[in-house]
Amino acid sequence: MPRKRKRTKAENRKAYKKYHASPKAKKERNMRNQARRRAVKAGKVKKGDGKEIDHKRPISKGGTNNPKNLRVVSRKANRRRGAKITNTKRRKKR
Repeated sequence: MPRKRKRTKAENRKAYKKYHASPKAKKERNMRNQARRRAVKAGKVKKGDGKEIDHKRPISKGGTNNPKNLRVVSRKANRRRGAKITNTKRRKKR
């Protein structure tokens, strides 16, 4: 099986810049920043406390900034989770 060619640093930089400048990325970043600002204003988090605002249903998967979709978690826990959807309430099967 042929090996995939490794991208150069310049190619990586170009792809990274292209993604982060896209309208979708800007919109998602804005939503994350809004959620953080609201939590700071509510006194749930502070600057430098090592906590992040986690979207239970990620923005990239259709989540919103509704307070029911947000929770405060450690940076490590939030980064470990990635964009996985977490079921906080399990439904009973009938």
